[in-house]
Amino acid sequence: MARDPYLELGVARTASADDIRKAFRKLAKQFHPDANPGDGAAEERFKKVSGAFDILGDVEKRKKFDRGEIDADGHEQHPGFGGRGGFGGDAGGFGGRGGAGWSPRPGNFDSGVDLNDVLGDIFGQRETSGRGFGGFSARGQDLRAKLEIDLEDSIQGGKKRIAFSDGRTLEVAIPKGAQDGQVLRLKGQGAAGRGGPGDALIEIGFKPHPIYQRDGDSLVMDLPVSVPDAVLGGKVEAPTPDGAVSLTVPRGSNSGQQLRLKGRGFIDAKGRRGDLVARLVVTLPDIQGAELQSIAQEWRTKHPYVAKRK
Repeated sequence: MARDPYLELGVARTASADDIRKAFRKLAKQFHPDANPGDGAAEERFKKVSGAFDILGDVEKRKKFDRGEIDADGHEQHPGFGGRGGFGGDAGGFGGRGGAGWSPRPGNFDSGVDLNDVLGDIFGQRETSGRGFGGFSARGQDLRAKLEIDLEDSIQGGKKRIAFSDGRTLEVAIPKGAQDGQVLRLKGQGAAGRGGPGDALIEIGFKPHPIYQRDGDSLVMDLPVSVPDAVLGGKVEAPTPDGAVSLTVPRGSNSGQQLRLKGRGFIDAKGRRGDLVARLVVTLPDIQGAELQSIAQEWRTKHPYVAKRK
């Protein structure tokens, strides 16, 4: 007699669908034949927990089981004709379990529960041998690749093309707020398999940026300003990931002073955007004529520099 599917998965009869799914994933990971090669007992346990999930993972089947309309193998109950499984009960015969025992169907169950989808994150890379476990057909291998993007691509979103070793190229949609190290899953774009194709897993990486440095969700950059603009104040053009803006440099500014541009920084994983911090760097002109040198000499004579004590 098949065990109660609730007992098989170790969940209460009041368990939520999410709890049932989590319990199945945990047990499937523990007893999956790929994780226990040559272990017949583990393979048999994997079949049992898969059968239990076939019942409890489907809303309608679970209701029928709870009402006593089907047994733990999914067979209809026919009161008065030998108990579970109809004519012949568990010993086989019409509607019985038969001698072969339960065997999951390739790819997905007739309940509509996609076993590949449930186990994809656990065994997506290892189910590539082409053999089935109790009738379960392996899906294709997940293909992994790394895609380096510019900081602006993460902030603004966009599309990039990536080439795989099999010669294919795919267009990848970069979501706004993509994070360094984030993995994008492209369903069905992996290697072919008898249970269907695997997925393409694209890891996002950031290229080094010539202007901006990240500090959490803030971006920091050096902003050169001329000596006259630093002394007298004025408007300067400042680059941002969204395009150049006009920035006001206060009169008497010095190198190291910071100006903050609200909402022009990086986007974090929760979609919140930080600020852009511009560090002023007072810069001399490339060509320094006699007039500038004369002014500097006169200034140094009248106002000798004295280092500030901390």
